This record gives sequence, structure tokens and C-alpha cells, in this order.
Amino acid sequence: MAFDFPDPAPSAALLGRRRLLQLGLGSAGGLLLPGLLGGCSRSDAPFLLASEGGMPPSWLKRLPAPWQQRTVAGPGELLTNLAARGGTGAGSGGAASGQQSRRRPALIALPDGWASSLSTAQLQPLALPRLLEQLSAAAQPLSRLYRSEGSAALAFPWAFSPWVMALRSQPALAKRAAEGWELLLDPGLRQKLVLPSSPRVCMALVGGDFERLRALRANALAYDDANALNLLLSGAAAVAVVPLQALIPLLRRDQRLQVLLPASGAPLSWQLLLRLAGGAPPPLDWLQAVLEPPLLPRLLAAGWLPPLPRPRLAAALADFPPALAQLLLPAESLLSRCWSLPPLDLRQRLALQTLWDAAAPSL
Repeated sequence: MAFDFPDPAPSAALLGRRRLLQLGLGSAGGLLLPGLLGGCSRSDAPFLLASEGGMPPSWLKRLPAPWQQRTVAGPGELLTNLAARGGTGAGSGGAASGQQSRRRPALIALPDGWASSLSTAQLQPLALPRLLEQLSAAAQPLSRLYRSEGSAALAFPWAFSPWVMALRSQPALAKRAAEGWELLLDPGLRQKLVLPSSPRVCMALVGGDFERLRALRANALAYDDANALNLLLSGAAAVAVVPLQALIPLLRRDQRLQVLLPASGAPLSWQLLLRLAGGAPPPLDWLQAVLEPPLLPRLLAAGWLPPLPRPRLAAALADFPPALAQLLLPAESLLSRCWSLPPLDLRQRLALQTLWDAAAPSL
């Protein structure tokens, strides 16, 4: 499935500046730190720790008092920050400033691949069944972090996104969209392909086949989620494999961008909220807001797709341009061919690491 966005005819539906502002895309806006309730000092207020760009500003600014929101550069830095805080809580001894620097967040936001590095002992069940039962069946294993059915929910999987191929000014490649992920193996893409930072995701694109993986790695310019789009937009790369969410805000600004979602499906990236052990209960109304209007259409316009039943998503997309709505919510038959990436046990990790290392290009 290939999508491009040529200049629309005057009568065609388009996202004008007024509509973009209504959907929350016309301005990045500032993150508003919630005010504090009297009797709850900044040093003991619960807080959410997230990565920069890892959550929609339109949702974060609704975080109610006395909750606070803090950000770090990325998921790796978040886990490092969490480890540095250890098990120290807000009530530990020492100066107030020292307490605050060591306090652990009550909630953390992580992609599913990073969340798998946490132990269940570090987490506390959400105990929000009415919230989670609204989500699609595909989200339920994520809420349990892939533990057995009937286990307590430890995560709120609030959004997902398929990995896709992003092309810029590459009409010849776009015409070959039917080749799907095989397109990435074209020798003409040598040193022109930006791949995900995760070897697991890279291997999922080629089904774990050694020869195909070796061809894929031979074409890699970089393995860099954070800078993939910069490399693509600068012309250093011809193709970048990125989550669809990252592309949506750019499509209206750059008509040369095209998105390829293979008909064979794609691995999925999930966004999770997790409650740390001993953390304050998460604000239910704030969590619920992401699943319904008026916030839901704004999140969709920014590329964030909550795992809701299809009729609810279709209703929220009713006023979107058809091409954008189809890109955000592909046909059910295509979505059914997309897949999540459950955590691996030690034996599986070692096997994949061996395969990955063996497929490295010769120096």
C-alpha cells in the first residue's frame, strides 16, 4: 500500500491552517505544568516521566494537579534515570532537594521494546479494568506485558503504530511498492537506507532469513530512530524505516514524502504507560480522555492511534481527508497481517544476536 499526497484540487478536502489549529497541529504549543494543590508540595507531588516527543503535548498539558510531568532525551535515558533513582521514595531522609532528585516517578511512558527490560517487581497493577476493556483484543497481551491470560494488567497500551518505509523524491522506488519489504534489499540502496535502532525490528522485516538480513545490513547507512527523518529529509538517505506516527505531521508540509506500508503487514510499535511499584494511582479521567473526543481526533491528526475498536476510530476520522484517514486506519485485512514483538527469552536473544552479528557487512 503506497500513499502520497499531491496538491489537492480546490474542491478537494484538505487540512488548512484553521483545521490544523483545531486538530492541534498548527502550533507545537508549550507544555503546561499543572498547578499544585494546596497542601501538596512540589517535592512530594506524583510525576510522570516520559521521553521527549514520546507523548502528545495536547494530552500532557491536561495532566491534572498535583501531577507533574518531566522528560528525558529518550527511552534509554529514561531507564538510566530510573535506575539512578533506585528504590528511594519521596519520604527518604536528607534535604528536600535531595529527596526530590532521588524520588521515583509514579508513572513512566515507554515503547514496548524498552518496557520489556523492566521486571514485574518494579511495577504495580493498574487496577483499571473499565479503561482496559475498551481496548481492542490486540492490546490485551500488551497490557499484561505478555504474561499469561488472567494476569494483572501492568500497562496501559494507549497507542500503536506500524513500521513503514518513508521515501522522499523517489518516484522509481515508489512504483515498486508491490515488492514490499523486499524493496529494502535492492543493491541500488547501498548506504542509502536508515534502519531502526533495534536489531529485533530489523530482523522482523526480513523474517530472520540470513541471506536477506545480510543484504539488508549491506544497504544500511545508519541504525538510528532519532535521526532517521533528518537523514531522509537532508537527502543523505533514500529510504527510512520509521513508525508511521513520526511521519504523519510531516506529510502536509513536504509533498515529496511518500509512505509504503507493505501488503504483507509490518511489525508494530506500541506506546505504554506503566505504574511503578508504590507509585500514586494514575488519574483515570486523564487516561480516559485519550480514548474519546475532543482529544482523540487531535491525537489521530498527530499520528497517534489508540487501539480502540474500529468503529470508534472510524467515527473519529470521519472529518479527515480520505487519504489521511486510510493511512491512519488501513483496511482490517491489512492490519490483521501486522504483528507485535513479544519479549524473547535468553536462548532466543542469544540466537538472534548470533544471527545479527554473522550478517554484518565485511569491513
